[in-house]
Order: sequence, then structure tokens, then C-alpha cells
Amino acid sequence: MAVQAPAEHAPAHHNPLVLNRIGLWLFFFSESVIFGLLLSSRFFLEGIHQEHVDQQLGLVITIVLLLSSVTAFTAETAMEKGNSRLCHQMLLLTIVLGTLFAGGVAYEWATAHFSREEAFGTVFFTMTGIHAAHVVSGIGFLALAWNLARKGRFDSKNHWGISGTVMYWHFVDVVWVFFYPALYLVGS
Repeated sequence: MAVQAPAEHAPAHHNPLVLNRIGLWLFFFSESVIFGLLLSSRFFLEGIHQEHVDQQLGLVITIVLLLSSVTAFTAETAMEKGNSRLCHQMLLLTIVLGTLFAGGVAYEWATAHFSREEAFGTVFFTMTGIHAAHVVSGIGFLALAWNLARKGRFDSKNHWGISGTVMYWHFVDVVWVFFYPALYLVGS
């Protein structure tokens, strides 16, 4: 009786795009915990009042950030359709809008009429500071994606670098949708 050698199992091949997406969603989950804790701290410290926040500036930078999500989406969609020129333009416009948002936050920090020692000041500077750090890193990712797109590294079938970057940008924008009312609109 002949003994058969065990059949070798072919190594499982994982789809890198699926793994990239799972990794990004796990990252979003972990970041959501951080942002959720920051947001809850705003409401945990009952009795703190909005101390002279610049309502108009808050609204303007929010509109700018939301517009940047539209331009980021347009860039991704353009690349999906093979329109690399429009993709490049919209990525650059997203970078400009993100920079305007970050500049608006920096301006408000410089002109704030409350201190870091006050409860609201602590919450405000922490929430806006951590969010602004994510915006700045998003601008860096957008610049990298723009540069790679400019060099022809993406096409309509292979553009994860743009898609992942745009998903990150949307995530940062959604966080601000929660932070904005908590900091600028909800009074105690």
C-alpha cells in the first residue's frame, strides 16, 4: 500500500485592498474612542460656559472644512473615472481649504479671550488642538497623494492611496461636525 504525501496547502492570498480597508476602519474606530472621550469631557464638566468664542469664525472655518470634503470627494471620483487632471486640481483645492481651516484655528488660538487655566479654555484648546493635528496630518496625506497622482501612480483601477486619504479626510471632517456645536453652539 502506497503512502500518499500530504497535499501541501497553497498559502492563502489576501486581497491587499481588503486588508487596507480593514486596517483603516480599525484605525477610525480607535480614533473615534479618543474623539468621543474628548467630546464627552466637554459635557462632563457641567457649568462651564463658552467664554467669548468667535461664533463667526467658527462658522466660517466649519463651512471651509465641509467644502473641503466636497473637493476631496470630487478628486476621488475624478480618479475613479480616469480624469487625473481634475483629481489633481481638487486635491490641491482640498489642501488649500484644509490649510485655511488650520489657519482659522490658529488665529482663534492667538486671539482667544479665555485662558488654558479655565475649564472651558482647557476643553477648547484640547479639542481643537487634537483635531487640528489630525487636519495637519490629513493635509500631509493629501499632499503625498497629490504628488503620487501627479507622477501617474494612480489610475481608474488602482487608486487606494487617494481613496484611503479621502476617507481619512472625511473622518476628520465628521469629527468636526460633532466638535463644532459642542464648542460653539451648546451653552451650559
